Amino acid sequence: MLCIQVLRAGTGKPVTKLSGLNKSSTISEVKKKIYTQKGKLYPERQSIRSSIKGKNIKDDETLDHLGLDNGGELYLKDLGPQISWTLVFLSEYAGPLFVYLLFYMRPAIIYGTQAAYKPMHQAVHIAAACWTFHYAKRLFETVFIHRFSHATMPIMNLFINCSYYWGFAAFVSYYINHPLYTPPMYGDVQLYGGLALFLMNEVGNFSIHYALRNLRPPGTKERRIPHPTANPMTLAFAFVSCPNYMYEVGAWLSFTIMSQCLPAGLFTLAGFYQMTMWALGKHRNYKKEFSSYPRSRKSIIPFVI
Repeated sequence: MLCIQVLRAGTGKPVTKLSGLNKSSTISEVKKKIYTQKGKLYPERQSIRSSIKGKNIKDDETLDHLGLDNGGELYLKDLGPQISWTLVFLSEYAGPLFVYLLFYMRPAIIYGTQAAYKPMHQAVHIAAACWTFHYAKRLFETVFIHRFSHATMPIMNLFINCSYYWGFAAFVSYYINHPLYTPPMYGDVQLYGGLALFLMNEVGNFSIHYALRNLRPPGTKERRIPHPTANPMTLAFAFVSCPNYMYEVGAWLSFTIMSQCLPAGLFTLAGFYQMTMWALGKHRNYKKEFSSYPRSRKSIIPFVI
């Protein structure tokens, strides 16, 4: 049996001692033992490292693989209060849906008492339908499609993420639903062309999420190399590592063309920047984790990024 000393990451101050472990014990078991002694530190709140400034160790790593013997040391970083990814996503996506439709009703407190009686261009109705469809799809995917590799995230991220999504929803919807809104310059060609591209990208995005779901068996954190399936929309996997982000950007670019709204364009640019950062990180991880990963793939834009 092993006795392991747990120290505070960053400072090296003692946290607790763990006994009753063996060389086959996993980091997941270590976290559970810490939780029994330090009730505030539930497993999802813990990050275990092998050195004072080291990186997080995966839950399935064993003490034997880490080279720990009796009297060995592990370092604990408290990640702070956590919240489930599912709850975060539901909050992120329900908010923009509610906020946009609130502006769509042209409340007097925002637009004045006469705004509700002024006619709405067809583009305004279509934009509201597209926005509703997008976030309703996201809520559906959160509940029925996504399989998260991590159960929780820091609770402060909830406020940051909600501020981003809810704030942009108000910004975009205020202008599109405004009584002075100017419809697309090229009329129905621009409106319905943008709508067709929007729907195509939404189908592509859902197809990728569904394909990624099937890569991970239920209740596991297994990672596999994604490849195109029988669904033609997944052919994008042959060119980029994160086609879900590619389709997402495509959907919002189409929405911007369709609505001819500058705030929608700014929302698209902000989203493109953030998703590019995520895609580059995931692309690096794929190449690092899988030696056979296709080297010809880019991260988010075929042949470019």
